[in-house]
Amino acid sequence: MARDVLRPRNRVARAARVRPLLACGLLLSMSLALPLAHGGPARAVAAAPAPAPARADDDVAVEITPRVVAAVERGLDYLASKQQRDGCWIGSVGFKLNQDYTVQESDVPHIGVTALCGMAFLAGGHLPDRGAYGVVLDRAVKFLIAHQNDQGYITYRQSRMYDHAFATLFLAEVFGQTTSNEVRAALQKAVDLIKNSQNTRGSWRYQPFALESDMSITVCQLMALRAARNVGIRVPAETIERAVDYVLASQVQEDPGWAGFHDVYEGGYYSLGKGAFRYQYQDEDMSRSSFALTAAGITSLYHAARYDTSILKSSLEFLQEQQRRVSRPEWRTHYFYWYGHYYAAQAMFITGGRWWESYWRSVSGELLETGTAFSQTADGAWPNPVGPGQNFSTAVACIVLQVPNRYLPILQR
Repeated sequence: MARDVLRPRNRVARAARVRPLLACGLLLSMSLALPLAHGGPARAVAAAPAPAPARADDDVAVEITPRVVAAVERGLDYLASKQQRDGCWIGSVGFKLNQDYTVQESDVPHIGVTALCGMAFLAGGHLPDRGAYGVVLDRAVKFLIAHQNDQGYITYRQSRMYDHAFATLFLAEVFGQTTSNEVRAALQKAVDLIKNSQNTRGSWRYQPFALESDMSITVCQLMALRAARNVGIRVPAETIERAVDYVLASQVQEDPGWAGFHDVYEGGYYSLGKGAFRYQYQDEDMSRSSFALTAAGITSLYHAARYDTSILKSSLEFLQEQQRRVSRPEWRTHYFYWYGHYYAAQAMFITGGRWWESYWRSVSGELLETGTAFSQTADGAWPNPVGPGQNFSTAVACIVLQVPNRYLPILQR
């Protein structure tokens, strides 16, 4: 395999395509090359390996086509129209159970959906109090901060640690581009809650201070901690390292040799093979894996500055194979599809090269399809009948389609 295939590339979009509004965000993105060994301001380190050769064409011009721009604009307009007066977006609060999504409360203010909707606007270069969507973002920030308790937990209407992590990530991306003291204080409290509730395995579960662990929630916390670390928030190195160790232990090191396993286990969504990441590594024989879990595992290691090709090559191959399965009609509007691509877009983009090119052709083609049950609707939304709802799916679709913009610091190569 060529040396450059798995190396993250640190190229910046051509200046002609970078909005002046985002200058501070693009400068901040340079901190992604720095290690997580210390809290506080980033420190200089030795030069990174040489970046991979750029393609001859302009990646952004090729990827962000007029069709992509039009779809995103319609999606963001839809999201702006659905924001509630208090700054939230509504969704169905619940949890995944086997192949379904168990709803605890329908159409209520949703912490995680609000954070992801805010990220969709940030991914397009929009900032609080500036431009067409400045008020939208400002309201979202205020809603999340208003629902942070004394312990630092951002929660509302039975939301869980997933949602807290998405909210923490969103606040970190906002703080990196606005330097608001109010946001900084809330962000530090949210990070401290994550740090203090890490269990003895180095992981997290649905609620703070839980003794149980799972990989998907651990990945959410790692991404939030990484983003916070990049903007100068105190994040202990030990917290990061223990979480990374948990993620690495969740990876399947050898091919289990179960022919046809992916076709019979729980309807075909789950699979297990070399490179996959398990939901709970303690159950080595049967703990499930999937497109989403493996994408999350790769992404979390990248965000923790782990780029070892010998570790990740088999995971990327597994992810690429599983992408075809998650594109089956039965999954295209499902929570699994959207949650999986939220992470897969990051994993493949940071990987770059043929991995990203193949992924982008597939996912952008699916998101831009017209005239199907999976297509963006006339009002700009993407459907999500099984999951938190179409505010959630529309936010994820907009984030995925805007990854090549390179605007969000957490999405930089």
